[in-house]
Amino acid sequence: MKKFIALALALVMSLSLVACGAPAASSGSASQPEVQATDLEAIKAKGEMIIGYTVYEPMNYTDENGVFTGFDTELAQAVCAKLGVTPKFQEIVWETKEVELNAGTIDCVWNGMTITEERQANMEITDPYVINAQVVVMRKDTAYTDTASLIGKNVCAEQGSAGQSTIEGDANLAQATFVPKTVQTDCLMEVAAGTCDAAVLDITLAKAMIGEGTDYANLVIVDQLAEEFYGVAFRKGSDAAAATNVAFDELTADGTMAALAAKYSLTLAE
Repeated sequence: MKKFIALALALVMSLSLVACGAPAASSGSASQPEVQATDLEAIKAKGEMIIGYTVYEPMNYTDENGVFTGFDTELAQAVCAKLGVTPKFQEIVWETKEVELNAGTIDCVWNGMTITEERQANMEITDPYVINAQVVVMRKDTAYTDTASLIGKNVCAEQGSAGQSTIEGDANLAQATFVPKTVQTDCLMEVAAGTCDAAVLDITLAKAMIGEGTDYANLVIVDQLAEEFYGVAFRKGSDAAAATNVAFDELTADGTMAALAAKYSLTLAE
């Protein structure tokens, strides 16, 4: 009798385990796992592209009439029109651009960003669209032969920028005292005031903001260093970069890119 009871209990427990492990019966179709939208789909779904930028003439700035404009501003507007979304420009701190991008507070960095191998490893970057170079800016009549002239001097650049990388990568500039600034325009203020001996920054900004007829008439370009290219950065793996490249091709074909380059005195990448 005891053996029969023990056998019955074992059978009941076995059936219970099978029942617990079996999938629940469904009266309708089985539920499907939620599919995560791609970056491009998410941008289109919300109807806007959040564009991270810093104030940087001639790329993104406010003109004398109070209008927010610039080469990158107008180009972003043209690309967004092709994608069927509205551009939303959000000012950022350049040094933390990748943090904001990965946190999702912005969809891209569109602000005269130099393409580097390190950035390509961490972000999805479009094809190059504008040629740039790092230049040395100093006050007029300041003695300068080459970067060796700045050994032991105060040299500023935007923190986290190609200018800083250029300083660190030049054997002579690396022996100067580096003064980090939040934005490139602060570098111009430092040099004009005499608190820094020189600044290393983008030629695109320097051409637009220094020399006769500007607020920095006493500043000049004394040297041009490495050539580089600008690209738009999205989160790593984002399909929005490829969609932007397609828009670039269309805007090149219809002459929009060339017209904007002429308007802002820039040179397009081939």
